[in-house]
Amino acid sequence: MNARMNARTTGQVLIVDDEPNAVKVLAAILQEEGHSVVEANNVENAIRLLAGTDMDAVITDMKMPGKDGMQLFEYLLEHAPDVPVIFLTAYGSVDSAVHAITLGAFYYFIKPPDYSKLKGILARAIEQRQLKRELCALKKRLAYVSSANRIVGTSPKMLKIFETIQAVKDTQSSVLICGETGTGKELIARMLHYSSKRESKPFVAINCAAMPKELIESELFGYEKGAFTGAASRRIGKFEEAGDGTIFLDEIGELDLPLQAKLLRVLQEKEIERIGSNKKIRVNFRLISSTNRDLKSEIAANNFREDLFYRLNVVQIHVPPLRERKDDISLLTTEFVNDFCTRENKLVTVSDEVMDAFMNFHWPGNVRQLRNTVERAVVLARGKNITTKELPDDFIFVVRPNEKGTNILTLRELESQAIRNALEGASGNKSKVAKLLGISRKALYKRLSDFGIDNL
Repeated sequence: MNARMNARTTGQVLIVDDEPNAVKVLAAILQEEGHSVVEANNVENAIRLLAGTDMDAVITDMKMPGKDGMQLFEYLLEHAPDVPVIFLTAYGSVDSAVHAITLGAFYYFIKPPDYSKLKGILARAIEQRQLKRELCALKKRLAYVSSANRIVGTSPKMLKIFETIQAVKDTQSSVLICGETGTGKELIARMLHYSSKRESKPFVAINCAAMPKELIESELFGYEKGAFTGAASRRIGKFEEAGDGTIFLDEIGELDLPLQAKLLRVLQEKEIERIGSNKKIRVNFRLISSTNRDLKSEIAANNFREDLFYRLNVVQIHVPPLRERKDDISLLTTEFVNDFCTRENKLVTVSDEVMDAFMNFHWPGNVRQLRNTVERAVVLARGKNITTKELPDDFIFVVRPNEKGTNILTLRELESQAIRNALEGASGNKSKVAKLLGISRKALYKRLSDFGIDNL
């Protein structure tokens, strides 16, 4: 017998019925089975709950004031087709329930239902829902191993990273991945997860820089119904969602200090509390975090907790910028060209002129910029070769003689070099540098940011 069937299958169930006594009885029976039950007395409330909570099954009455169960089912078909729906109906509406079955409803019962049979049907429905979730997770794992998501590199620095991943992939220790934007820090995190014994468990990624600060806490910890205005139902946070898998906090340096303190407590206690609750919930995720900041400098500036840094930095992986692994540019370019040729149903190659330009370019956006540049070139290419005509304006070439012959530089690289020279000559004085270059201080700071130039 399937081991899954030996265990009681439980989940989160939404009951929709305008009869309070019927809801009370059914909720009590389902809670005895171990299910978490959410209640709604009409379709409008049910839709609001569904928008904020991932349900495992819905049990709904057919006839209700206002919108009926069929309209709720139609909403689910459009917005959450994987959620199984079980109908409760009176004799007079059996035809509509049968019609719903033909459209994909899971089952229907005539009121009052056979509760023993309903419990068995519900267990099957929830199991089906959970199997679909696992299938979705499997598809994500398969997508990871596709060439578009593989980490490509044979340079010594990348080989060292691969060795580190193999050494720490199955440990409980936290990993901090450092590197500039676009170097592939999330791919490193995914490689750690999908090559480990946690590969069948969730990989949950949160971009701390992209999410408003006031929402990050509720996203990570979850919340109880009524915890704050707009909290219409309980919501599971990312720490719980990760389960026994991996949670990846991208750009962790963006967290504010109060949330850093709460994260530190989670890592120490392995427990969380949802917002609006004092109930402690055990968690067993593995934490991988990343940053493009110098966290030691952030500590010195009192922007980052030193004790949290040491919790995160048990194992550190530094991902080098593309300009420090130029041996990999040709290999990466070939991989990207093959990927986009397959997608666009084309067959093109990179001309020697373009490859030389790639090798001499500074790549401030790193691997992400190279990939985007190749994608653009493949899409625009009309012949069999990618030429300089298909490259962005950054690749307007300037040929400058040197001792060994010629050195191909872009206008962007010449501008970057001019700023570096001016900074060095002015001992880092920004006002003097701006005057030397004939630009405003604001324009200078923007270029320093764009080019990734640190203060000298």
